[in-house]
Amino acid sequence: MTGTAPVPAPPTRTGYVDLSREEWASLRDAMPLPLGEEELRALVGLNEPVSLQEVSDVYLPLSRLLSLQVEAARARHRLTAEFLGGLVPPPSPFVIGIAGSVAAGKSTTARILRALLAQWPEHPQVALVTTDGFLHPNRVLEERGLMHRKGFPESYDLPRLVRFLADVKAGAPEVEAPVYSHLVYDIVPGATVIVRRPDILIVEGLNVLQRGGGRAARRRQVFVSDFFDFAIYVDAAERDLRRWYVERFLRLRETAFRERASYFRRYADLPTGEAIRVAERLWREINAVNLRRNILPTRERAQLILEKRGQHRVERVRLRWL
Repeated sequence: MTGTAPVPAPPTRTGYVDLSREEWASLRDAMPLPLGEEELRALVGLNEPVSLQEVSDVYLPLSRLLSLQVEAARARHRLTAEFLGGLVPPPSPFVIGIAGSVAAGKSTTARILRALLAQWPEHPQVALVTTDGFLHPNRVLEERGLMHRKGFPESYDLPRLVRFLADVKAGAPEVEAPVYSHLVYDIVPGATVIVRRPDILIVEGLNVLQRGGGRAARRRQVFVSDFFDFAIYVDAAERDLRRWYVERFLRLRETAFRERASYFRRYADLPTGEAIRVAERLWREINAVNLRRNILPTRERAQLILEKRGQHRVERVRLRWL
């Protein structure tokens, strides 16, 4: 890039550097954009109008930062190996956690980052796993009275998720993760994805930065976030999240909800006004509760916060001073 890059403000008392979109975009450092319109369309979620300019301004600088973090982790590993005379295993995968509310755009962020990071020759193997696959099956949630709390921390098989991450970090040749279907709203019996010693693993989910509290936290000494080398939180005002959720619900009513196998088939033919009321009730009774109680309190545990406004446009970036 030409010209002088804007100088970011110094770190705040929270330990974050607060960067405007312009300041953040300047950190791209003339990196070429490896995606075209067609490739981007395949990565973007429903009702998330992400442009190539957004990728250039926001995600290219982020991929550069993450690549530098991977290089730093490998350098530390080399120094340790040198100190110990080579008596250490090969470097473990660099694990990135992506958290945030329902409708914040976590999945799109994860897919775009996976595509960009895989372009770097230093780490071409990038795997992506969502924590939806580690939800308890519906039959278990029904037995425990948790169907209305799906997505809350207690609805996940956390020991299985922790074992999965521990095996990946330990360098196991192949590690299996279960598969979740948003169409049938349940775990797919017998279906798995195989993670084979990636250079980078991206783990995306609502509560991946949760650490719990009280006696439950003392019993479970290892948490999902303990395996993260870098954590990202996709943030937005609750009013925007609610609007995006309702808009997505209306789009799904016209698309996926009409599939014969859809768990939400009963909503497909609702009149628009009634569909909006249903979506707002689901947001108010489930998603807003989970956001306020479990998700939002974990935001400050992230190394980087993407602040969205309007139509999923990132306006500010908060980076923890490392």
